[in-house]
Amino acid sequence: MRPHARRLQPRLADIHLQVRPGTDAYALAALTGVLVQEGLLADAWLAEHAEGLAAVRAVLEQVPVGRYCEHAGVPEEQVRNAARRIARASCVAVAEDLGVQMNRHSTLVSYLEKLLWSLTGNFGRPGAQYLPSTLAGLGRDRGRPMAEVRRSPVVGAPIISGLVPCNVIADEILTDHPARYRAMIVESSNPVHSLAGSARMRAAFEALDLVVVIDVAMTETARLAHYVLPAPTQYEKYEASFFNFEFPRNVFHLRRPVVTAPEGVLPEPEIHARLVEAAGALGEADYAPLRQAAAEGRAAFAAAFTAAVASDPRMSKLAPVLLYRTLGPTLPDGAAAAAVLWGMAHGLAASSPGGVRRAGYGEGPEAGERLFAAILSGEHGVVVTDDEQEASFARLKGGKVRLEIPELLAELAALPDAEPPAPDPRWPYVLAAGQRRPFTANTIMRDPAWRLRDTAGALRMSEADAERLGVRTGDRVRVSTRTGSAEVTVETTDRMRSGHLALPNGYGLSVPGPDGTLVTTGVAPNELTSAEDRDPWTGTPWHKYVPARGDPVPG
Repeated sequence: MRPHARRLQPRLADIHLQVRPGTDAYALAALTGVLVQEGLLADAWLAEHAEGLAAVRAVLEQVPVGRYCEHAGVPEEQVRNAARRIARASCVAVAEDLGVQMNRHSTLVSYLEKLLWSLTGNFGRPGAQYLPSTLAGLGRDRGRPMAEVRRSPVVGAPIISGLVPCNVIADEILTDHPARYRAMIVESSNPVHSLAGSARMRAAFEALDLVVVIDVAMTETARLAHYVLPAPTQYEKYEASFFNFEFPRNVFHLRRPVVTAPEGVLPEPEIHARLVEAAGALGEADYAPLRQAAAEGRAAFAAAFTAAVASDPRMSKLAPVLLYRTLGPTLPDGAAAAAVLWGMAHGLAASSPGGVRRAGYGEGPEAGERLFAAILSGEHGVVVTDDEQEASFARLKGGKVRLEIPELLAELAALPDAEPPAPDPRWPYVLAAGQRRPFTANTIMRDPAWRLRDTAGALRMSEADAERLGVRTGDRVRVSTRTGSAEVTVETTDRMRSGHLALPNGYGLSVPGPDGTLVTTGVAPNELTSAEDRDPWTGTPWHKYVPARGDPVPG
């Protein structure tokens, strides 16, 4: 191995398939094609646990592995060896993240990634993929054909799990369509900065009749709002995350406030409750019976609450506010915001009784109460369920892995006719607009003084590209796309392919300087992206595939 090639190897991996930007689908199609064409499938496991294999096999048998490897810029033998090792491994787990999700063919890539571990039988057993039990489900659409999915009123974009694709929001506003979006409530989000095509997103927000922002900071979006409702930071209120990665012993952590909130802010549940009450949707007449029941004890409250939401659809939709206003005041240490977890704890005890029982909470309604009590008192988090490996199958529709998704198989079959676009001489590079780096996790780090390195958010490029441009680390380059351009400092590296540029996320934020005027540090990546560049199925932005050019800045 040549010394330069050795330096390109990642720090922890045994095999590094360093794909050409935008060709993830070709690399994954080649990997899954090898599994079928070399007879590496987990046939016995698939016969018992999966359906739709014949349709998938028919398409993958036709994958031109060598040609796809050439498209992806990775050696064919390396791809074949990787597929063989995956097939032989005692267990395989895959972590999919934004690099492939915000890129060309992203929905197809997610499908192929799941075929990779499904076809090798790596689901529902130790060390492999799993579906955990959770207090709150993060998705609602399961197994629904695309033809039945709700659509946005103007663009007709699919609304999956209740979410409008972010890249169509401006199009849903900047129109004279009678059903256009006219008002928005933005909570803990900064779409003017974080969504593709910032300039057009600003125009869209300025065209709205009403914008209300609930946030801990005066963000770029908040500056365009008609009303800003400030909330405490995560250190000043009860808060929780509903992601858990500890399977099979699934952990939930209700985090307590560690410092007192300043004057003039309200926790989000209080803001939501006041908005609901001001709109006349709930009032004291709705609360009084439940407050009386709560004063009599948890069992009386459970009966009263169940009856209330069952008899009135309005109550069911506003259950979080009902719980906050009625059960919340009875909780210890000012934990009213945690009242919504009471319903979730009972829901988990009903949906995953075995896991809740093995975690030590018993069975039936008492299990939900014990679980809720443990969450409230567990300062460092608690195990909410202790799952069996086979529990993952119970969370699948029909108890089996459904391999065949006709729409995506059709897209996969069409890939040979959709080869990667030839480089455009006007845009010889691919820019990743928003690379994760230390101290760039998100835009909550608004004060540039908090960044301990990479303070200006350098543009990373390969040493070979830097040599061709005649620049070196510390020089200035103008990076341009079809949407905009910006000057940025260069950082050369031997860890990127030639032709690939990267700007970090989390920069380009404006904060008040010593004299009160706004000061911006670094480049806001979405000043360089376009909302038109998006996945055709889900509208996911192509932040990691932005055609670009780089030109040295004289002097």
